[in-house]
Amino acid sequence: MVDSLRLHDLRPGLLDGRIQGGTVARKDKVTFGDRPALPEHMLSLRAKIHQRVLQEMDAETLRSATRSGSDRDEVQRRAQQAMLATLTEDGIQVVPSLRNILLAEVMDELLGYGPIQPLLDDPAITEVVVNAPREVFAEKAGRLRRTDRMFNDNAHVLRIINKIVAPLGRRVDESSPMVDARLPDGSRVNIVVPPVALRGPAITIRKFSRIPFTVQDLIQKGTLTEPMATFLRACVESRLNMLISGGTGSGKTTTLNVLSSFIPHHERVVTIEDAAELQLHQEDLVTLEARPGTVEGKSAVTIRDLVRNSLRMRPDRIVVGEVRGGESLDMLQAMNTGHDGSLSTIHANSPRDALARLETLTLMSGVDLPMRAITKQIASAIQVIVQQGRLQDGTRKVTHITEVHGMEGDTVLLQDVFVFEQTGVSPEGRVIGEHRPTGLRPRALSRLEAAGIRLPPSLFLR
Repeated sequence: MVDSLRLHDLRPGLLDGRIQGGTVARKDKVTFGDRPALPEHMLSLRAKIHQRVLQEMDAETLRSATRSGSDRDEVQRRAQQAMLATLTEDGIQVVPSLRNILLAEVMDELLGYGPIQPLLDDPAITEVVVNAPREVFAEKAGRLRRTDRMFNDNAHVLRIINKIVAPLGRRVDESSPMVDARLPDGSRVNIVVPPVALRGPAITIRKFSRIPFTVQDLIQKGTLTEPMATFLRACVESRLNMLISGGTGSGKTTTLNVLSSFIPHHERVVTIEDAAELQLHQEDLVTLEARPGTVEGKSAVTIRDLVRNSLRMRPDRIVVGEVRGGESLDMLQAMNTGHDGSLSTIHANSPRDALARLETLTLMSGVDLPMRAITKQIASAIQVIVQQGRLQDGTRKVTHITEVHGMEGDTVLLQDVFVFEQTGVSPEGRVIGEHRPTGLRPRALSRLEAAGIRLPPSLFLR
């Protein structure tokens, strides 16, 4: 196997046919993208060539190639020269296929984010995770699997981290060991370094889709059905306040993006996010993004600050990427004071849990209100909850579309309009089930009809 070879064993022809794109390079690791990674024993050679290029090239050419790609050919020519010179000086012979991989990885080090660059370039990969230098995972088709990509050591991971955060004017070190950032393409990045991360620097990247999903994409993937999409579109167009609930990685932001696309183009929309991900195309659109504070805790702009400020911007709709703190009270007050049709997401495992979590978050605002008053405000502000779930086979589905029917005593009344019923699991591990209406007529139909939208009763029949 490739892993058992030593550098002096890399003679011409020895590795011919051993490395093929898209195959497993090691027994427990999977290759994603169009090429496998270098064997582990060649990592030091990659580092040596990379360092040689940095010493021989001027920094401005590298910056220019990174920013615009204008000098990329020159960088590649110099990298190839450095590779051939290093191989000759060290007396190492490498087969052409492996030499091409070596050159490509050196280019990734120079112009990209090192070993994880091929994973970021693969449009089918949705998440990239670095737990340790030799533990790099990627999510594809809903499954997180270990890849054959490897960093040299913790210092190598830190260098890539600095490459991510430096252009943003951010820093990560012992005094500030956690940071949220955003790649130029919009992908979200979370970074944790020692002493918080005990095994070394950790990176989590939620990739940003360059082409936003449409409702038809979600229907084709089985996330929801045509009748569910028709009902949700009608709810958005008739300005119902909606909350999208789900666990981490369940697809809440994707669904929020799709629902936001139903907002009429003539309306003024203000979006508020921790890290900008929504891709709306309204003519009158304002996009706001929270800003973390400095190391001293100064100059922070929170989601709550932005929600409060948005009320002074004459919005027709307020779209909050995720409520996770005291801003929930401001959002509820906005929903109850004329800003109908607002949308947001929340972390919760069921529609009932979403309301309970919203109560808890509202208490974090610091306002001294009795619980019943908070619950009543929630029940009057939210009309529809869309519950998103990530099933055991990795697929993402809307598991509930639930109406909020006000309160009875101290309890908020909920009624499911559509649900996903799982009936089993196939021998291949795929979840078996179907979306179906509950057969109950939504109370929201009167609101929809007042807005000029009429849905056929058959849409809700079992």
